[in-house]
Amino acid sequence: MAWEDRTPFEAIYFQFDLKEKEVIQLMRSKLKSSSFKIWRKRVTGRKSKHGFPAYKTRFRSSNQK
Repeated sequence: MAWEDRTPFEAIYFQFDLKEKEVIQLMRSKLKSSSFKIWRKRVTGRKSKHGFPAYKTRFRSSNQK
C-alpha cells in the first residue's frame, strides 16, 4: 500500500496501525537504497499521500477494512 501513490498514509494507519514514520522505516529496511530514494522523492509533499478525509471509511477494494 505504501508503494502505491493513491493510498494515503492515513489509510495505512487505519488498516495496519502504522504511523507515517513507521511506514518510512519499514520501506527503508525492505527496499534497496536506490528504490527507497525514488519512493521517498515521489511521496514527499504529495497531496494524495497526505490526505484522508474523516468521512471516508471505505477503501477501493471490498477485501480491505
